[in-house]
Amino acid sequence: MKIGIVCYPTFGGSGVVATELGKALAQKGHKVHFITYSQPVRLDFFSENLFYHEVAVSDYPLFDYQPYELVLTSKLVDVVKYEKLDLLHVHYAIPHASAAYMAKQILSSQGIDIPFITTLHGTDITLVGKDPSFEPVITFAINNSDAVTAVSESLKKDTYVNFKNINKEIQVIPNFICLDEYNFENITCQKKMYAPNGERILIHVSNFRKVKRVEDVLRVFDKVRKAMPAKLILVGDGPERGNIEKLCRELNTCDDIKSLGKIVNPEQVLSIADLFLLTSETESFGLAALEAMASKIPVISTNSGGLPEVNKNGFSGYMSKVGDVDDMAKNAISILKDDTVLNKFKMNAYEQAKQFDILKILPMYEKLYESVIKK
Repeated sequence: MKIGIVCYPTFGGSGVVATELGKALAQKGHKVHFITYSQPVRLDFFSENLFYHEVAVSDYPLFDYQPYELVLTSKLVDVVKYEKLDLLHVHYAIPHASAAYMAKQILSSQGIDIPFITTLHGTDITLVGKDPSFEPVITFAINNSDAVTAVSESLKKDTYVNFKNINKEIQVIPNFICLDEYNFENITCQKKMYAPNGERILIHVSNFRKVKRVEDVLRVFDKVRKAMPAKLILVGDGPERGNIEKLCRELNTCDDIKSLGKIVNPEQVLSIADLFLLTSETESFGLAALEAMASKIPVISTNSGGLPEVNKNGFSGYMSKVGDVDDMAKNAISILKDDTVLNKFKMNAYEQAKQFDILKILPMYEKLYESVIKK
């Protein structure tokens, strides 16, 4: 198949999943064309089956805000027509689904039929999409997609709750990891760089937005640190970075916290950790938690959104109510205080991650692709 993938090329979960999906499809022999405004951060290699088409937005003085949706639509028309694509797969509803619909109509007027699939990832439904100014467009684009998927049962339910007029069937295809990429050996030396005296290492990875509640991560760590020697690694960056730095000074924990900023491939950093903290107010799926479990790292998380579908309470880690830092700290300490318990949770986390290996999820997408092409 010749597949066009539209995504945001940044560090966010939707872009990561879209890119890894495209790479996996290419390895199976499909021709995959990425169409976006810059090269996706995870598109770190090319093969004969991988292609990238840049959506170039002109800086025209008439516009305060550049009309990306229209430029994207024109690019989709061009790529579909000249690369003879079989289908488009757009990740994140805004504005990709509506752009795909417009491209489909333009191509139809030229005698070309191109189906498109919309994958909902989370904030396009639960945050941005709830803005009344977007609701009619999102509803229309979803209803007119040839197929719609969501990354969790929780997100599927939220979509129907937030958008009362959606009449399209939504299929759940969960996020995934490429398990083979998480086998790291000889990490002892790397671990000593961050924990020279054998301290437990806790880690958090996110885009540091308010919804991630990173301040709760620091408060949980402070409680763990008072119970045992521990270090915290923060991976990522974002609008809450300044507040986090201020809080670590107030808690006097800065000397035990290492901020690494944005990392394209966090797998190797995850591999040296003992515990992953995810304190989000809501998560449509929790890809960062899954990546941690694939690295044999148990997860302490909230129980909101799709996280209960990923983190198995009492097996791969523990879940607590949003904001309950005391319970999260208690659960973290119960795992970290004993090597035998920690090792058991590490193995359990890896077993849980196996349920989301790309080898299990990829055939679900291929089957869906074949079904929309045959319509």
